[in-house]
Amino acid sequence: MEMEERHIQSKISPKRIKLQDMMQNGEEDRISIMPDCLVLKILSRLPSTNDAIRTGTLSRRWKDLWTLVPTLIFHHNDEKHEWSDFVSLVDKALTQCRQLKLKKFEVDTKYNNRYGSQVNNWIRYAIKCNVEELILTLSSMETQFFLDQAFFDNKCFTDLRISGIIFNPIAAISWKNLRSLSISCWNLDEDLIENILTGSPVLETLVLDYCHGYRRLDITSKSVKNLVLNYCFGCRPHNIVEIKAPNILSLTILGHLWLWKLLLVNVSSLVEANLDYTREKATPIEAEEETLEGFIMNLCHVKELKIGVLCSKVLSRLVAKGFILPSNIKFSYAFCNVLEVGDA
Repeated sequence: MEMEERHIQSKISPKRIKLQDMMQNGEEDRISIMPDCLVLKILSRLPSTNDAIRTGTLSRRWKDLWTLVPTLIFHHNDEKHEWSDFVSLVDKALTQCRQLKLKKFEVDTKYNNRYGSQVNNWIRYAIKCNVEELILTLSSMETQFFLDQAFFDNKCFTDLRISGIIFNPIAAISWKNLRSLSISCWNLDEDLIENILTGSPVLETLVLDYCHGYRRLDITSKSVKNLVLNYCFGCRPHNIVEIKAPNILSLTILGHLWLWKLLLVNVSSLVEANLDYTREKATPIEAEEETLEGFIMNLCHVKELKIGVLCSKVLSRLVAKGFILPSNIKFSYAFCNVLEVGDA
């Protein structure tokens, strides 16, 4: 019996033994004596607010510290929790929070239109707390979420990432301090894009992800330096999108190109570009090669042109036909592996 106890004791980590000794001697453990400023930093870096709330079990002094954290993150796992439980969790957390200024507010969930008013209340709360970074991901195949008009007139936003939400401003947008905007799964026409750019005078980065409804991207703003297109869609009947962005320094084209042509009309200030896209399976081989060759020729002036693995097969065919690669092209490690396999 005594030998068994020694064996069990040997398996307990030294840190746990030390903590037990400290508690037995009536000493304050290291967790409890950590300064509030350090605890708040730790809580701010946890994956979700729910995780921060759970840390109250570590120390009685930590129990309410999460309410002072300037970062609120709510992720809904529908496999573990019902939507109604998630709504109750967020509602309760917001009533307990004591932070008057938010650096970040994030909600990621499948949207249910029965709770539209609650979601708008969450956004109003974040805006009332002068939130800087707002991330909203509401995924739903059946219902649509409409934003309050107050959302489109806000001077506190610096970083917006919006997915699965209807973009419906009825007046001029005013985001005077917005520096980064990511829009996903939206229908955007040229007028709406112009409204966004005009109302965001210091915008530096624009990301369009799964967006459609525009035939032309006319970005004349001198502040926008980075443009990212992911899963680009064209408009019927021509399925052609033109890009005129004379002041951007970086262009990234990723994912599927669901269109016939993407024309770079004016990207004269570009310093770097990244191409890592693919086309529909039904796209003729000649059209694939013409598109990539057109991109490369239009981007000869950039300092660095990165080619990703999704473009590898098309580029390999072009090289086999005698296409000479410009000196500014750089390949990813994965791309080089594909070429080696192909050569073998």
